[in-house]
Amino acid sequence: MLLDVEFNDIAEEHKDLSIAEVDRTPAEIIAYQLGWLNLVMNWDRDEQAGKPVSMPHPQYKWNQLGAMYQSFYSTYSHYSLHELRRLLNKTEHQWQDWISTLSDDELFIQGMRQWTGTNPKWPMSRWIHINSAAPFKTFRAKIRKWKKYRPQV
Repeated sequence: MLLDVEFNDIAEEHKDLSIAEVDRTPAEIIAYQLGWLNLVMNWDRDEQAGKPVSMPHPQYKWNQLGAMYQSFYSTYSHYSLHELRRLLNKTEHQWQDWISTLSDDELFIQGMRQWTGTNPKWPMSRWIHINSAAPFKTFRAKIRKWKKYRPQV
């Protein structure tokens, strides 16, 4: 994964280093991705199991995303950078495996899953893109900027 490679030259002791020019630390970038990837897969699992889907999260509403992100950071704060990267790679494989089980209709026709018909009303492919490809690209740029401004050791 291209995002993962960006973490190769980040020392463990810098995983939580905050830089004024970037809004997330390296660990927070990974935690954010882990949180969202798992949320979206859980929405689908819950619906397929006949359970109610609480979006974006059972404890948070759409206007509480900042607090939800803080919960992601807290959930993964005790992991080392190596463990976070391993978890992200594992979760990305689960994400790809999940997507491979979906039909073209499920992916591209809006409303094939109830959770995709909430506000905003997007086909599943859009939810997938917004929560994986788009932030992966954004976070590659952020981590590069973070590396540019971090203190040199």
